[in-house]
Amino acid sequence: MPELPDVVVYCESIERRIAGARLEDVRVTSPALLRTVEPAPADLIGLRATSVRRMGKRIVLAFEGELFFVIHLMVAGRFRWKEGAAAVPRKLGLAGFTFETGTLLLTEAGTKRRASLHVVRGGEALAELDPGGLEVLECGADRFREALLRENHTLKRSLTDPRLLSGIGNAYSDEILHRARLSPVKWTTRLSDDEFERLHGATCEVLVEWTERLRAEAEKRFPEKVTAFRPEMAVHGRHREPCPVCGDPVQRIVYASNETNYCARCQTGGKLLADRALSQLLKKDWPKSVEELEARRSGQPTGGKPQSAGARSVPSKGGK
Repeated sequence: MPELPDVVVYCESIERRIAGARLEDVRVTSPALLRTVEPAPADLIGLRATSVRRMGKRIVLAFEGELFFVIHLMVAGRFRWKEGAAAVPRKLGLAGFTFETGTLLLTEAGTKRRASLHVVRGGEALAELDPGGLEVLECGADRFREALLRENHTLKRSLTDPRLLSGIGNAYSDEILHRARLSPVKWTTRLSDDEFERLHGATCEVLVEWTERLRAEAEKRFPEKVTAFRPEMAVHGRHREPCPVCGDPVQRIVYASNETNYCARCQTGGKLLADRALSQLLKKDWPKSVEELEARRSGQPTGGKPQSAGARSVPSKGGK
């Protein structure tokens, strides 16, 4: 799912192309995309775009007369920019917005249609779509701490809760927690003053650094290859690859369709976090440390005791 750095760069790239341009046509080809009835998308034809901005992970195209397209890309939604009046792709296409300057295409990979388009009129209607999360880059450490302490959750859950913090998702939360040297399952109410300070600093650093990195890439071309998995990331999507800080293999927790990546050495004192499904399956054979896990993978005995069959068969997926 595109997160704050990706969405910011999308907004800047789109605004450079459509600000002040008149909307000439709208084609919504996926019935599941449109989530509102009135105003209709066609009601905005003939109006000029005034700005493009981010609202959480949503992208807001603003037009004359306080009319807005609000687009949530969800997991697989992406934008493409084409010169002139371009056709909406048959297989992946959801919608096309043709301006005087070119066509903004909305696509979505896969068979699940999760991306959404709301058409709203007025600031109050627009505000109703805002989850209300705090803009971390616009606040100080005190407000950041206050937001995280509103509810007692694990750090991973709190960082990705759009009602608490704006624009952070699975990928950048992994990077933030690694930078802050904090466990993803540590409870917010158990953070020390120093840990809160580290977390706030890491959050700002990671978001700013990645926004600048993606902004530099977008200066050359429209950002069509937006992905949550980048080789320059420290831990996200790098399961079993070496941590850039300590060299230990990156670990992961898999739950449903979500994956959390972390470095046990840097973030949890060398302790492996239990993957819900796998640790319940292996029970006493679940390795407690990186050393024990690597020993079992290599078939070496641990603690002077012969390994059970279950200990030798730590799967390659879901909690290596």
